[in-house]
Amino acid sequence: MEIPKKVAFTTLGCKLNFSETSGIAKQFEEAGFERVDDDEFADVFVINTCTVTELANKKSKQAIRKISIKNPKATIVAVGCYSQLKPGEVASIEGVNLVLGSENKFQILEELQKLNGNKETKVLIDNQNQQKAFTPTYSYGDRTRSFLKVQDGCDYYCSYCAIPNARGRSRNNSIAKTLEIAEEIVSKGIKEIILTGVNIGDFGKASGENFFNLILALEKLSGLERLRISSIEPNLLTDEIVKLVSNSHNVLPHFHIPLQCGTDNLLRLMKRRYTIALYRKKIEAIKQLMPHACIAADVIVGVPGETEDEFEKACSFIKSIDISYLHVFTYSERENTLAVKMENQVPIHLRKERSKIMHDLALEKQTIFQEQHLGTIRKVLFEAEEDQKMMGGFTDNYIRVEVPFSANLINTIRNVQLVKINSNGHVTGKLIEN
Repeated sequence: MEIPKKVAFTTLGCKLNFSETSGIAKQFEEAGFERVDDDEFADVFVINTCTVTELANKKSKQAIRKISIKNPKATIVAVGCYSQLKPGEVASIEGVNLVLGSENKFQILEELQKLNGNKETKVLIDNQNQQKAFTPTYSYGDRTRSFLKVQDGCDYYCSYCAIPNARGRSRNNSIAKTLEIAEEIVSKGIKEIILTGVNIGDFGKASGENFFNLILALEKLSGLERLRISSIEPNLLTDEIVKLVSNSHNVLPHFHIPLQCGTDNLLRLMKRRYTIALYRKKIEAIKQLMPHACIAADVIVGVPGETEDEFEKACSFIKSIDISYLHVFTYSERENTLAVKMENQVPIHLRKERSKIMHDLALEKQTIFQEQHLGTIRKVLFEAEEDQKMMGGFTDNYIRVEVPFSANLINTIRNVQLVKINSNGHVTGKLIEN
């Protein structure tokens, strides 16, 4: 009997990358490979890279080097966004055998066979501007929650962002085909599906449909207990979507709405498609219908043109709106973007100072949101991980809750009273008998 070859995966960046890694892993498993952790011996290592910031590039490079040093005889494949934008840089890293871009990564088995022991690094990158294919994927390593890729690419070309160059134009499957994949996920016993993509609110361009109708169709899927929407642009979050969520039994009251910059002047410079007035209107509309809803926002500090006054105005605006979490990013120059050529670049030391201030504001917002829900009872979907005899899960409105570990809680949705904020920033809960 032939011993199956072993393959290991390292994934950096967004949930979309994790979804796509699962899709690639499925190909290997169907071809007879055994999947192992990336700290174990493997014949093939696949690193799915990220390029959203310069730090992401650095982390991707470090991950590749670490694996190469530890596994000098393994075949190393670098795929994804960093590989797409910097193929020569990635190929020059010692030990890399194959470099595949954002779309070519799904041809990985075919390209590995073509190597046939050749040690010369092969690079295969498509022109993203001509890319039309959509490859659906979903994560399945955790039988509790699954990230379902429903859209890829972006047509927005914001001045600071390199992702459209890395992932190409906006594209998607039809609603009917997306439903088929969602049914497959539910059949595995997974309780929650999170819709993910680069710009999911843009869903439908490739099929003449729209995101609202996708949610409407998925909401009716038999056996699906939870449906969560990931990041959606404020200008694409329609009133009908908000109303649907407020009336739904399984679409969760959790919105991730990128803000990026907190003044109209900076939004204009960054080529965002909304104003702070529109953003405030969206927040207020959600909270009016769902006071308990979680609203997360992305914010970039230190973008070109961000004066001290602009930064203070941004902080004041964020303090004035009822958001629950902030994901704070420090601006870093990205090649082939408009922002890198702009005047009034913010010095690095000021970017770091402002990042610290914004992170403090993020913690303040998170604490306020958690405190608002202490004493309430919410439904929690428990996950399998155990940490120091505690286990965790998320409420419907995305509060991380921890209770003493019990194996029979895994992948169940239970009523939990939120008791207190603990030392790691999560909420300690008390199980309530259903």
